Amino acid sequence: MREIGLFERLKASCADSWQRYIRHDFIRQLGAGTLPKTAFRHYLSQDYIFLIHFSRAYALAAYKSENLREIRQAAETVTALAGHEMQLHISYCSELGISEVELEKTPEAAANLAYTRFVLERGQAGDLLDLHVALSPCVIGYAEIGQWLGQKVPATLSDHPYGKWIEMYSGDEYQAVASSAVTFLDQLDKRRGGDARFDSLAKNFKTATELEIGFWQMGLDAT
Repeated sequence: MREIGLFERLKASCADSWQRYIRHDFIRQLGAGTLPKTAFRHYLSQDYIFLIHFSRAYALAAYKSENLREIRQAAETVTALAGHEMQLHISYCSELGISEVELEKTPEAAANLAYTRFVLERGQAGDLLDLHVALSPCVIGYAEIGQWLGQKVPATLSDHPYGKWIEMYSGDEYQAVASSAVTFLDQLDKRRGGDARFDSLAKNFKTATELEIGFWQMGLDAT
């Protein structure tokens, strides 16, 4: 019998919240191609700020690491986020008429501030496992969302208004990132977790999931 990993246990501990996150109306409308452009543009602008703070979170992960392998892993993620991922995001926004200057001047929404600062606080107050649990609803959740949309939306994504976004998160590259994150969570749990910590980790996971719900809702509320 296959052992249930930490991420699956965390999801099961807040199943209702998890479903409200990965099947949020923002996602359903995005998949159907009916999401208002104003909602998507607002989401993308805030996501630019979000990625900056997640780069900071992975820099914090390097500090919280206990061996060179973990430091290298965190450093590689910071480089990927602050370099490659941010440049892709800026280019994508430019295609939709949002300039880099406009992105830099975007005021941070309250939902964005609440979510990113929660993740950073969990990392500062706790250890590497606390931090990665707080990061996981985003990192792994987007892969589940992408996979669902990739199966739900017709193959002709080139004609879909949000096809490029769906392709990114349903694609093999991002799915591999999420799979690695699941594996790393299990490794951390074996070294630093255990039953005594699960309730605390589950509480933080649920909070991060609820803040993800708030992030989607922030996009819808912009319409």
